[in-house]
Amino acid sequence: MSKLILILGDQLSPAIASLRQWQPGDRVLLAEVQAEASYVGHHQHKIVLIFSAMRHFAALLQQQGMQVEYIDYRQRIGSLYEAVAMTLQHQPQLQSVVVTAAAEFRLAQDIQSWPSRLAKPVTVLDDDRFIASTELFNRWAQGRSQYRMEYFYREMRRYTGLLMNGTEPAGGKWNYDLENRKPCPADLAVPTPVAIDPDDITQAVINVVRSEFPNNIGDAGNFALAVTGKDARAAFLDFVEHQLPLFGQYQDAMVLDQPFLFHSICSMYLNIGLLDARWMCQKVEQAYQAGLVPLNAAEGYIRQLIGWREYVRGLYWLLMPDYKNRNFFDAHRALPGYYWHGNTKMRCMQQAIGHTIKYAYSHHIHRLMITGNFALLAGLSVAEVTDWYLAVYADAFEWVELPNTLGMALFADGGVLASKPYAASGNYIQRMSNYCSSCYYKVKETTSELACPFNALYWDFLARNTAKLSNNARLQLAYQQWHRKDDTQQTAIRTKAAELLIHLEQL
Repeated sequence: MSKLILILGDQLSPAIASLRQWQPGDRVLLAEVQAEASYVGHHQHKIVLIFSAMRHFAALLQQQGMQVEYIDYRQRIGSLYEAVAMTLQHQPQLQSVVVTAAAEFRLAQDIQSWPSRLAKPVTVLDDDRFIASTELFNRWAQGRSQYRMEYFYREMRRYTGLLMNGTEPAGGKWNYDLENRKPCPADLAVPTPVAIDPDDITQAVINVVRSEFPNNIGDAGNFALAVTGKDARAAFLDFVEHQLPLFGQYQDAMVLDQPFLFHSICSMYLNIGLLDARWMCQKVEQAYQAGLVPLNAAEGYIRQLIGWREYVRGLYWLLMPDYKNRNFFDAHRALPGYYWHGNTKMRCMQQAIGHTIKYAYSHHIHRLMITGNFALLAGLSVAEVTDWYLAVYADAFEWVELPNTLGMALFADGGVLASKPYAASGNYIQRMSNYCSSCYYKVKETTSELACPFNALYWDFLARNTAKLSNNARLQLAYQQWHRKDDTQQTAIRTKAAELLIHLEQL
C-alpha cells in the first residue's frame, strides 16, 4: 500500500528516517502552515530560512524521482494535521502516514492524536540524526540527583570516539573551557561568515514573508543565509578554515559592532537538517589532527555538538511538559520593549539586541550573559523571556531553546541544568568586551545616577534570593562580598535597584 511521508520543516535531511521508508508510489508532503509559522512571532529571517529551505528540499527530492506534494503558505492551511488530512482526502490511494518524531513536545503530542482523527495508521520513527537517543539519555540520567552536562559529555566522547586516544581524552583533559575565555583584542582581524545571495526561490519567499508577516521582528530584505545542504556545508567548511582556529580562545568574547567574531553561524542549519552533527564533528576532528586548529578550539566546538546540544535535547524530553512551567525565582516582571526594538542606553544590550534584530542571531555570550543575565537580574517573566528567545533566533526550536533559556540563563529550574545562576555585574561585561567604554552608563559605579544598571541589580538579585541561593557552594564568595558591605551601602544598593526596576523601560 502506498503511504504519505510527512517531512517537517526542521527535518530537511535526505537521510531522515522517514525518507528511508520511501518506495515508488509513495508521496512526500511538505507544508508551510499557519500554526507553525505563528505560534510565536518568529523573526522574519527564521521564516524565510525554513520556508525557502523547505522549497529547495522539495525540489531536491523531486530531482531524485520522488513525488512531492507541496503546500505553500498562501494556500492558508491552518495546521499540519489539516495538511495531512487534505492530502489523504485528495489521494485516496495513500493508506498510511509515516513521519519522523517531532522535535518539539507540543507537535509530538498533537501527532499522537492523528491515528484516531485520520482513521489511518500513523508510524512515528525515531529521529536518529541525534547521536544520543532519548532512551540512551534516560539510561544515563536514571538514578542521578543532578544532571550535569560535563559527565554526559564524557560518556558521549567515549561513545563516539571523538578526540580520544584509546580510553583517554586527547591532550589528557576532557574539557578546555578554562582556555576559552579570553577577551578579544578590538583590532584583531575577524573573518566574515559566508553570505548567500537569495536565488529566485528565496526571493519569492522573502516577498511572501514581507507581505504576510510585516510586523514580525527583523527585515527579510537583508536575508543572506544558506538554504540548501550544499551551501550550508560550504559555509561550515569556511568556518573550519577561517574562524575555528581562534574560536577556542575567543568564544566568550564580545567586540563592538562584531556580531559573529569566531562563531560558526551554523546552528540554524544544523537544527533544520541542512547539516549533520556527526559530519561536522568529523571535519573539526580532522582539522585538529591535521594541525590546522588547536585542541582547545576543536574540543570546545565538539563539546557544543555532542555535549551540550545532545544534553539539552535529552533533558527536554526527560522533563517535559512540567519543565516549561518552572519558575524558581517567581519571576513575573514584564519584558521591556527594548527587547523588541533595541532602543536602550545600555550599550551591551544595544549590541546583543541589535544583532538579533538584524540577523536573527547573536552568539551564546550575548544570549547568556547580556540579554539572559539582565532578564535574570531584573526578574523578568520566565514565560515572556522564553517566548522571546524562541521567536527572535533563527536556530531556536523549543527542544534546544527552552533548557538553554529557562534552565541556564534564568535558573528557573532551580539548578536542574546549571550548578549556579549565571548572574554577573557590569564587571564581567567590561572584562569580556569593549562595550563599556562607549556606554552611557558608568561600569565602575553602582548607586550613582549614571551607574551601570547591572551592578545594583546584581547585588539586589543576590540579596532578595538569599534564602534560595546562600547555600550554593559556587556563590559563597559573592555572598561574602555582599555581607562585607555595611547597612548603609546595602540599603543604597537596594534602593538604587528598586528605582531601576520601577523605570525599567527607560534604561
